[in-house]
Amino acid sequence: MWDKAAPTYDKQMALVEKIWFAGGREWLGRRAHGRVLEVAIGTGLNLPHYRSDTSVTGIELSPEMLVIARERATDLGRPVELREGDAERLPFGDASFDTVVCALSLCSIPDPAAAIAEMYRVLLPGGTLLLVDHIASSWPPIRAAQWLLERITIRAAGEHFTRRQLPLVQAAGFQVTETERLKAGTVERILARKPAAREAAA
Repeated sequence: MWDKAAPTYDKQMALVEKIWFAGGREWLGRRAHGRVLEVAIGTGLNLPHYRSDTSVTGIELSPEMLVIARERATDLGRPVELREGDAERLPFGDASFDTVVCALSLCSIPDPAAAIAEMYRVLLPGGTLLLVDHIASSWPPIRAAQWLLERITIRAAGEHFTRRQLPLVQAAGFQVTETERLKAGTVERILARKPAAREAAA
């Protein structure tokens, strides 16, 4: 499905991002540091927002999405390591990255708890997790509409609208240091840290 969507994905997302997710990619880019892993990098829409002093690796399930991400990285003159792989089984060693980023993807990953556990594993102690995603609204009428929409989108594209990642992040052992909910609570930004080795031991 994502291979088929790849050629038109950026155009399809442009208006949605402007209205619904405005500023989210910039928020991620300002907070990412050091060796960065972006999980489900897609077409590379976050690449222009990373600081020049970061080293970026991206993993993506769709080969066709990766083709576009590589083109974007080349156009930006940005060296990026891009690999095909599964968010639930990241092909990296333990404690490999300073920052892990995931944007607008945990809503469609089949097992988000497994993916977040993998993000925890590959982060260095003290490392940063950055998430931006759509979630269940804090306003009941909108949440009800999201539930109805899911009856179609889960079957068609594996897309969930009533998930919330924050409890999964906490359950994985992260320390949440920054959260923000926007757009009637339907969008959430999360900054969390993997405890430093001495904190985990305590």
